[in-house]
Amino acid sequence: MLLTPRATRRTRTQSPSRTRPRISRHRKAALLASAVSVCLLAASSPAQPLGIGDRLFPYLGNPGYDVASYDVSFTYPGTNDKPLQAVTTISAKTTADLERINLDFAHGTVQSVEVDGHPAEFTSAGEDLVVTPEHPLSEGSWTRITVKHTSDPVAAKGQEGGWVRTTDGLAMANQADAAHLVFPCNDHPSDKAMFTFHVTAPKGYTVVANGVPTGTEQAGSATTWTYRTRHPMATELAQVSIGHSAVLHRAGPRGLAVRDVVPSADRKALQPWLDKTPAQIAWMESKVGTYPFETYGVLMAQASTGFELETQTLSLFEKDLFTEPAYPKWYIESIMVHELSHQWFGDSVSPRTWSDVWLNEGHATWYEALYAEETAHRPMVDRMKAAYTASDGWRAAGGPPALPKAAAPGQKISIFRPNIYDGAALVLYALRQEIGKPAFEQLERAWVQEHRDSTASTADFIRLASTVSGRDLSGFLKGWLYDEKTPPMPGHPDWKSADPTKAPKAGRQPSGPGASPRAGRKSPGPVTSPKSSRKVSDPVASPGAAEPQTR
Repeated sequence: MLLTPRATRRTRTQSPSRTRPRISRHRKAALLASAVSVCLLAASSPAQPLGIGDRLFPYLGNPGYDVASYDVSFTYPGTNDKPLQAVTTISAKTTADLERINLDFAHGTVQSVEVDGHPAEFTSAGEDLVVTPEHPLSEGSWTRITVKHTSDPVAAKGQEGGWVRTTDGLAMANQADAAHLVFPCNDHPSDKAMFTFHVTAPKGYTVVANGVPTGTEQAGSATTWTYRTRHPMATELAQVSIGHSAVLHRAGPRGLAVRDVVPSADRKALQPWLDKTPAQIAWMESKVGTYPFETYGVLMAQASTGFELETQTLSLFEKDLFTEPAYPKWYIESIMVHELSHQWFGDSVSPRTWSDVWLNEGHATWYEALYAEETAHRPMVDRMKAAYTASDGWRAAGGPPALPKAAAPGQKISIFRPNIYDGAALVLYALRQEIGKPAFEQLERAWVQEHRDSTASTADFIRLASTVSGRDLSGFLKGWLYDEKTPPMPGHPDWKSADPTKAPKAGRQPSGPGASPRAGRKSPGPVTSPKSSRKVSDPVASPGAAEPQTR
């Protein structure tokens, strides 16, 4: 949500002074009239879309307030081609005096808005819902905004993400900037908040969302399901699944509740894959520490998205990833670990800006590759050498890992390029080569512990790496993260990066939320599916090859 700073700020109360000159009654009246006219002028000025100035998505997020919680209610009509009735309530604390509140919301009909229980005026500006409360909001005050609206699962022309229509209902894929196509919000990962979802669906449907269930209520032929998070969450990680689903429960490490959501008819066929999750969680915990949330699970959707996505506590996967015989088992398992590792890197520790997304994808790709090395004998060094060969081409096409180029017009998720997947994992490999394995592993554990349930930046990573290693790594890491050319690889002076001007024309690149090795998947690796022109074989692509798509 975005709140517009008031034209005139309240002055702080001053201490009484015996020497302060008195103001005449006529002078007071003149000053009051002047202040009123300024306020009226500000209120009557045209509403404008605002943003927090993110380099890649300048109009995402809104200044002037910090969201503490969202309470979102959806009523599913029983068909996924009709709008859902919805109510979104936002509790926030203002960080400035505000005449208006800007919320990100761009795909639905707003029926009414209340601020602190009072009706408020509203209009749209760009992709913002601009709300004018009955009374201005003062800096440091708590406010509650309730928006009654519709949430349309049918995408408008030129829009990407939000609701995903499955064969039996709906799911969500909001990365990077699509949560505001589903509900009004402050749609930027820097403003994490607690979430509660209430979803009403007809008899026969099952609803699952982020967090843990807190109960169900039946009214006639409909059931309302309620879920609540126990940790703050970025809007891009919200997940609601509505469908004819089976919810399977099992125990993970230390009794962690693991729940998976699959199409009821495919329960038995998918069970062997689901059984792998507890051991994968234990493997990740052995690398970076205790799982950071209250539950975890896999949502296998009957939909063609072209990507997998790390929605918090319930990662989204296409069902056909697990049923397509062309995908090797080791590859599927590594993709599962890619999305699982995001729960630490990207979900618990979220990027402060979208230019920091390499911290999400580089780490997820790293642990995907490390898992493949340790469990399927796919050498990490081979993948990294291939990535080094392609690195200059990736930097030329998409920018350095920590300075990615903006999205292509009309393709907002095109920021998910190889430079933030294998290109960013290559940075981590270089860092491990430079400081040694023990210090690198200490850094990884310290990173997720120090920034748990918060946000962090590239500068934070460089600072912590220097602290843990005991020496200033700013020059070393800035070269790897920001330079147009790939620096020499420590320990491998023979590695060469191909001349991007002579490399073959790049094939299809990862797209969509968290694209993975399959064409259109957000997860790591250069292994693609039958949907692309590449064979599913090695986890590393040759220069110019199509990249897997995972997010």
